[in-house]
Amino acid sequence: MTTHLSVNLNKVALVRNTRHLGIPSVTRAATLCLQAGAAGITVHPRPDARHIRADDVRELGELLKAWPDREYNIEGNPFHNLMDTVRDLLDRKLPVHQVTFVPDSEGQFTSDHGWNFPQDANRLRPLIQHAKAWGLRVSLFMDADPAAMLAAKEVGADRVELYTEPYAAAWGTPEQGAQLERFAAAARAALKVGLGVNAGHDLNRDNLAAFARALPGLQEVSIGHALIADALELGYDATVKAYLDCLK
Repeated sequence: MTTHLSVNLNKVALVRNTRHLGIPSVTRAATLCLQAGAAGITVHPRPDARHIRADDVRELGELLKAWPDREYNIEGNPFHNLMDTVRDLLDRKLPVHQVTFVPDSEGQFTSDHGWNFPQDANRLRPLIQHAKAWGLRVSLFMDADPAAMLAAKEVGADRVELYTEPYAAAWGTPEQGAQLERFAAAARAALKVGLGVNAGHDLNRDNLAAFARALPGLQEVSIGHALIADALELGYDATVKAYLDCLK
């Protein structure tokens, strides 16, 4: 099974937003990543538009019309701006393939935890149903808790995106093996109840290959910060290909 690489372009937009020159270009970055073999593009537009903006989301949608074999993943909090952002794309007949629901607060520095069950179930269920009525795959950002996978399935999710920062933080320490087994157990539990498995957060060229080998059924990794940092030194083409090599 091939694990797909979706490139998160938030950090390209963050650098662009420090000036008013339009560089670096988010759509140019996407084009170079897709040309290098990335299976998709991810963006996480936040209400304060501190990186990806509404026009970026639309322009990337227009770009992906020319790449019908690649996927567009929009992630964010469905109780903030995510659903309006996705509806705008659909109204414009632009492609969206997956929405990833993330429980971040409006001013949160970065995503740092998954959804909690049963606490979040009732408020998530109608939004998941809404997204699926639009014909979209729904992934829930989740901690690597095997016991929570059944609840994610019962609320209507198609996939889970395992929050991998604890694994990345343990890389190179005595806890590495235990964390890797914890994530593998969560993946097995997800597969057992019929969920697809995605993963993301702080995965990089050092820790990605071991992670991908250990997780059964890993369908997609979404990588932004480390990949864009590597691209500053190596270029987009070489960087994307290096990450794809980790997934072979």
